[in-house]
Amino acid sequence: MGLPRVERFPEATVIREDERILIHFGGLGDEQAMSVPLKYVGAEDEETAELILLAQLQQIGYRARRGP
Repeated sequence: MGLPRVERFPEATVIREDERILIHFGGLGDEQAMSVPLKYVGAEDEETAELILLAQLQQIGYRARRGP
């Protein structure tokens, strides 16, 4: 499963949990979520993993932000 199309889901909210990162996509009425285990993001610690993922999503074209 890949990422949803930026055109349909322009907003991405990243929420860090204990062993995974949740990404909530939305923006045009529809919503979609995915869970990514931290070990697959490839960072030394959880916060770095979250920041790397935010930067990658922004580079792709999403309006990415940190969630609560």
